[in-house]
Amino acid sequence: MDMPHDQNMPMIMNMVMQMNFHWGKDVTILFKGWPNNNLGMYILSLFFVFFMAFGVEIMSMGPIMINKRPIGIIQSGIYYTLRMVLVYFVMLAVMSFNIGIFIVAILGHGLGYVAVKFRELVTAQTTTDSNGTDPKV
Repeated sequence: MDMPHDQNMPMIMNMVMQMNFHWGKDVTILFKGWPNNNLGMYILSLFFVFFMAFGVEIMSMGPIMINKRPIGIIQSGIYYTLRMVLVYFVMLAVMSFNIGIFIVAILGHGLGYVAVKFRELVTAQTTTDSNGTDPKV
């Protein structure tokens, strides 16, 4: 059955997208031709997605805004925008429905969260120690 073709809309031929979770290196992640059915590139993309998800959680701590001058507000806006770009890239990568990508995205978010909370705990203990209360030996 022929589909009507609008002259303003390009025809997409031979494009197959998985609509359920699947295993394997034969997947398109974020950009056409990446990882291009290559095992090495697929492994690289797993690391890339992991570090994007990890970075999102690290960036969730927020920028340190020393003052409320316009430059500080602009820097905070740029920081937030960069974080949201990473969030959406991770979301789009997971929408490839590849189980490997899904797992590394979850691991990246989880380990990033643990790293943030560990840093907060160490910072809180250091602050308590420097005040002279509750000394640790």
